[in-house]
Amino acid sequence: MSIRILLADDHPILRQGLHSLFEKEPDIEIVGEAEDGRKTLELVRELIPDVIVMDISMPNLNGIDATHQIVHEFPKVKVVALSIHSNKVFVADMLRAGASGYVLKECPFNELLEAVRKVATGDKYLSSKIAGVVVSDYVRHLFETPESPLETLTEREREVLQLISEGKNTKQIALELHVSTKTIEANRRKIMEKLDAHSIAELVKTAIFGGLASLEL
Repeated sequence: MSIRILLADDHPILRQGLHSLFEKEPDIEIVGEAEDGRKTLELVRELIPDVIVMDISMPNLNGIDATHQIVHEFPKVKVVALSIHSNKVFVADMLRAGASGYVLKECPFNELLEAVRKVATGDKYLSSKIAGVVVSDYVRHLFETPESPLETLTEREREVLQLISEGKNTKQIALELHVSTKTIEANRRKIMEKLDAHSIAELVKTAIFGGLASLEL
């Protein structure tokens, strides 16, 4: 039986390249592609893939929060992070969110293929370039790292913070999340209070350092 894969990355060329490489494998089937975390959620609910190859820095909803929501709603769906970020904070946050694997984009395709096949069988996989000498010890230390200030935010507050960081105004965010502008204003006040932020610039800085937003966006 083929491993059914969903590709989630905001760069079309990368998705197309991965699609071409994966379709050459007899045990792999690409069932869909998504350009952001919100679209990924929609496709997971529709297609129920076996494995999602997930970028971290995506617009509208980042890969960390998308992973958290997907794993909570569909525990059998496995996620392999495919990222440029080797920083321990990003790796730890992605694993805490429920990802089963983490591969760097600089690694060869064969390593990503191995990660997909391993997590599909229930195993874990960390890229050799970040795993260190002993994978199990590395993972244990990751979970012992201090929590980010963003851990105090609710799931909805994290979504609002990301959209603020992407330059969207209150009305645009309200339309995106299907709520009133007053609700978004209340969310923003609560976020600023929790993060002890006194300006939008401080919120954006916190979001970038915490992995909710990217300088690329």
